[in-house]
Amino acid sequence: MFRSNGFQWILGGLAASLLAGGLQAKTITISCGAVGAEKQLCEEGTKAWSDKTGHEVKVVSTPNSATERLSLYQQLFAAESGDVDVFQIDVVWPGMLAKHLVDLSEYTDGAQGEHFEALVENNTVDGSLVAMPWFTDAGVLYYRKDLLEKYDMEVPETWEQLTDTAKAIMAEERDAGNDRFWGYVWQGRAYEGLTCNALEWVASHHGGTIVDAEGEVTINNEQAAEALALASSWIGNISPRSVLNYTEEEARGVFQSGNALFMRNWPYAWSLAQSDDSPVRDKVGVSALPKGGEDGQHAGTLGGWQLAVSRYSENVDEAADLVRFLTSYEEQKRRAIEGSYNPTIPDLYRDEEVLSAVPFFGELFETFKNGVPRPSSATGDQYNRVSNAFFNATHEVLAGKQEPGQALNGLEGQLKRLGRRGW
Repeated sequence: MFRSNGFQWILGGLAASLLAGGLQAKTITISCGAVGAEKQLCEEGTKAWSDKTGHEVKVVSTPNSATERLSLYQQLFAAESGDVDVFQIDVVWPGMLAKHLVDLSEYTDGAQGEHFEALVENNTVDGSLVAMPWFTDAGVLYYRKDLLEKYDMEVPETWEQLTDTAKAIMAEERDAGNDRFWGYVWQGRAYEGLTCNALEWVASHHGGTIVDAEGEVTINNEQAAEALALASSWIGNISPRSVLNYTEEEARGVFQSGNALFMRNWPYAWSLAQSDDSPVRDKVGVSALPKGGEDGQHAGTLGGWQLAVSRYSENVDEAADLVRFLTSYEEQKRRAIEGSYNPTIPDLYRDEEVLSAVPFFGELFETFKNGVPRPSSATGDQYNRVSNAFFNATHEVLAGKQEPGQALNGLEGQLKRLGRRGW
């Protein structure tokens, strides 16, 4: 049974009678992603709200690339368009988009207190709660447990161990006839997903977080250069050159088809790997991402998505009620069980039904709770430019066009110029 979280939702019959009594049914438009099962789960959740309230919901798909999605949102906000009432926004966007969003604290009855405090703080800008946490994320390592067992190898603790293990098993599998088999797939396209991957490499080597909490540019250091050099060595060796154009779904496609040993991705990929038609069903394990050497640390970039209401919406009350429903305990539990989307409510990590469906939620709770933040708070409105500069410099290194030291030196100069403009 799903636990009640104290919200008094309007029952379907009551909603129908109220609407029949003269209250006008509204149509609310929500932007939802379409990575994995996202769109399906969004449609199911919004339909449940429609059935309770009598209002209609139109689900609009947006680009899977976070970079392209942000650009679309900024165009809509610049036009003060009311075409979309509810926006699904990345964890690093509240500061950039706050002036276009409604303060939801007037509509939540304090429900934000049930969520991870750090996420609520992240979504609070100048005292306004501009978004409610919907699901959280941290990068994790997927591995073929059957192949590690077959070749008597362990889950890697360091990136060097991952490299060696991937190389060895890839050679064995290719010798056995699978010439499409790769050791490691991940997100290497020049977009926000590469920022997440590269930040994990750098942070795991104690190379910092690009810009520190005081706004100082810290990326140009030996540990960061070492991390990028190691990652560039994977291209064409344990990772296909095509990984330079992979987003989450391309990486998942290779891994889930049985053609990779390791994959870096978000938790959503678990339920898809475990689906009835998955070639790797019951053959997959999940662990924290490797450390940067024996003295390094495990580092998974903090991800996740929030729901926000546009200031330009003509249906703010209804839109805020939809957000309250979609971010509730019951709905987050459903999404966790059916799609392995990480809840933002700590109590759900102790829920037996959730842990039965996604066992690693309990094992990696600290990874999700303490994900490495991108420097969006420190850089404010400039974060998108910071991230673009970082992933483009990283992509140049991975593609073999620049040496790590050269790329990081140029990146430092770019970021310092941005910082002088104020962040």
